[in-house]
Amino acid sequence: MSAPFQRARRPDQKDQRREAILTAARELAERSGVARVSLQDIATAVGLAKSNVLRYFGTREEIYLHLLMSAGSEWASVVSARLQEVSGTEATAGVLADAFVDRPLYCDLTTHAETMLEHNVSVEVLKVFKRWAIDTYWAIGHRISAACPELTPADGAALVMTASAFVAKLFPITRPPEALRELYAREPEIAGAFPPFRPTLKRMVAATAAGLPLVRQ
Repeated sequence: MSAPFQRARRPDQKDQRREAILTAARELAERSGVARVSLQDIATAVGLAKSNVLRYFGTREEIYLHLLMSAGSEWASVVSARLQEVSGTEATAGVLADAFVDRPLYCDLTTHAETMLEHNVSVEVLKVFKRWAIDTYWAIGHRISAACPELTPADGAALVMTASAFVAKLFPITRPPEALRELYAREPEIAGAFPPFRPTLKRMVAATAAGLPLVRQ
């Protein structure tokens, strides 16, 4: 991807450059995985020096936090709409699971949020990200409560957080490295011990939803 102009001077040009950087980072992550993309990779893809990329985003991690918020807002919009059409914990768990499974990049970003992307970024960026996360959890929490009257909005928000934690553990299993793929091909019983993503995620989210009213303080 080449830069459309040598130096972004006007606000609209700066916005275009920011979008070009985000687009390049997204495409690289979709192809190689978030953890394998460097700042240099992004700079090369967008046709800039690393120092120029850093004029728009403080770090590589900041770029991916922005992408996480964008992907997460899309996820939340889809979940919010679908939750209006269902009722009960089983169906609610299915909505949450399906929305994650349909968005592998969001799953990948979620996997690395606390362990990688919240590191090497400024306090200001973290404040924006955390407020976005809280607002998203609560917005979906209210939708969950409407679909499952036995759950409070706080329960619903906790369920979203729990679903994200399950994704962070389960999603990497669907993307094994080459050596693990070879092992699984040689030893099918080992491969069979690791659960499939969507049904396991749905089951664990449904179990959590069913248990939350029993442990409410």
